[in-house]
Amino acid sequence: MVSEMAEKSRTPIKKIVGASLVGTTIEWYDFFLYGSAAALVFPALFFPKSDPLTGTLLSFLTYAVGFVARPLGALVFGHYGDRLGRKKLLVISLLLMGGATFLIGCLPTHAAIGSAAPLLLTALRLVQGFALGGEWGGAVLIVSEHGDPARRGFWASWPQAGAPGGNLLATAVLAVLAAVQSDEAFTAWGWRIPFLLSGLLVLVGLWIRLSISESPVFQQAVANAEPSTTLPIVEVFRHHWRDVITAIGARFAENVSYYVITAFVLVYAVEAAKLQKGFVLNAVLIGSAVHFASIPLWGALSDRLGRRPVYLLGAAGVGLWTFAFFPLIDTGNFAAITLAVTVGLVLHGAMYGPQAAFFSELFGTRMRYSGVSFGAQIASIIAGGLAPLIAVALLQAYGSAVPVMLYVAAAAVLTLITVFVAKETRGRDLLTLEAGAGETTGGIASSTAAAEGVKP
Repeated sequence: MVSEMAEKSRTPIKKIVGASLVGTTIEWYDFFLYGSAAALVFPALFFPKSDPLTGTLLSFLTYAVGFVARPLGALVFGHYGDRLGRKKLLVISLLLMGGATFLIGCLPTHAAIGSAAPLLLTALRLVQGFALGGEWGGAVLIVSEHGDPARRGFWASWPQAGAPGGNLLATAVLAVLAAVQSDEAFTAWGWRIPFLLSGLLVLVGLWIRLSISESPVFQQAVANAEPSTTLPIVEVFRHHWRDVITAIGARFAENVSYYVITAFVLVYAVEAAKLQKGFVLNAVLIGSAVHFASIPLWGALSDRLGRRPVYLLGAAGVGLWTFAFFPLIDTGNFAAITLAVTVGLVLHGAMYGPQAAFFSELFGTRMRYSGVSFGAQIASIIAGGLAPLIAVALLQAYGSAVPVMLYVAAAAVLTLITVFVAKETRGRDLLTLEAGAGETTGGIASSTAAAEGVKP
């Protein structure tokens, strides 16, 4: 039960969801826009002395740098988010991400300033990654901690839909520009438009985020807690180290499959299947729209069946679908390519939809931002950040998609094992999760679970 003061200041859950969704959509728009540009134009603009595939590999290396910065963002934002609250840090993350993206649109290219161009690009990508590392945890927590346990999977899945929402927006803008511009015009100046547009989007997101209230669960936890000098991240590893491992393993297939389906597919389709980039962008656009709609449905299903069964279905699905995905791309048929991307993303949604509630239910309130963010973002380096690099390197080395298929399948197996041995978390009262809850049961306190009528 939240305090009377927190209850009076509570923002309606639909407004909280809307604010989180808009904010995460904008931040993922910024992040994914870079990924698309890394595949399509950055090799020629910032790495012009390389052959096409090597240039793409170097471009994706700067793409991966953003993932390296995400755990640092998770640590910093998690620490202050657990001390000062979720809302303040969400505003800061949005400003950092939008500012970095806008400046990318202003960057001179290699032709203008030489080697300084890719260095500046890399620095701004680091800022993007730092901001996103703090954004994700705060966005899902402020929804999870406002909503009721019975529908937490559904409500918390909406910020997750910001990822395909952002990808949808980025892909749509790029597709429109590709349709109305020649390749020469797009490469010369048109690619800057989507990055500069971020400045306007950030103002909209900032206005919405400033209008919501702080998490009532966090307010109650602060009111009840004794002052502590221990860093939240230290408490995470003292009491919830198994949960951090669970988060990393659960994220593995989700991250690898997503970036292969949405980022590497552009490289594979253009370089290996010899297709036009606009052709593939349209397929990703359709797939992202379906993905956006499917995520809340998977979240709602996890409220009925549990987080684990839905998550396991998604991991097994992407592991098997990868063996159909690339042959469908190779057909060069638009319907087949759209089917490949759409089915892959829907199966990914079965992991991504329940993920926010699943991870939120693993950690105690005063260390939840740190725990959720750090576990998720460590996985983003070794899974999502390296996925396009590894996939491009495998394609370059073997000239075939088969090694990439095996790579995605191996990631799926790792996630299946992790989630299978994890405990079910559905229905937990976030306010009752204490600091030592995960100490003896791999992240789920048996006594609390019994009190709530949830099987540990």
